[in-house]
Amino acid sequence: MTALGVRAAGLFAALDCCRIEPGLTDAEFDRIEAQYDIEFADDHRDFLATGLPVESPREEGQTWKQPWPDWRNGDPATLRAHLDWETDFVVDLVRDGHWESRWGNRPATPHDAVGAFRRRLRAAAPMVPIYAHRYVPGGRGTTGSPVLSMYGFDIICYGTDLLNYVVREFAEPLSAEWRPPKIAFWGRYLKGD
Repeated sequence: MTALGVRAAGLFAALDCCRIEPGLTDAEFDRIEAQYDIEFADDHRDFLATGLPVESPREEGQTWKQPWPDWRNGDPATLRAHLDWETDFVVDLVRDGHWESRWGNRPATPHDAVGAFRRRLRAAAPMVPIYAHRYVPGGRGTTGSPVLSMYGFDIICYGTDLLNYVVREFAEPLSAEWRPPKIAFWGRYLKGD
């Protein structure tokens, strides 16, 4: 197990800010990764193996009915929607005209622009939700990746890694003075950027 994932889980459990079930087993990870065609980063996997957050108090104005993905007992359609939420959001923005000059010339039709954009997405590291619209790049053999708050093309770094994210999101709520760095579309995680 990675020290980072275990330390993040230990700190999170000590904060007592949501209900935590027993951690996911290797068999559950295998089922989830096969069913949703994802791979958890090593530290994210270790975080969820140590304890599975499943409920937290609903905040005023919160978009998510259940911000923690319930990887064990969650409705498959709800989990798929959570996995696809950010991608669907940015694809809609591209369809509506968003295009960045560094991607080259925009294709002539919205349909062609979406197709070109989706090809770029397939080359990117898949983003796996941690909590609400906070994501981490997936992929076995990876650890220490930043946690990104992704809301369309408004993407900020919410933590330099999983442990730093738990501190910033739950232990020491973000102060008005902290200006999280904006990330160009999935930053270095989008190949060809």
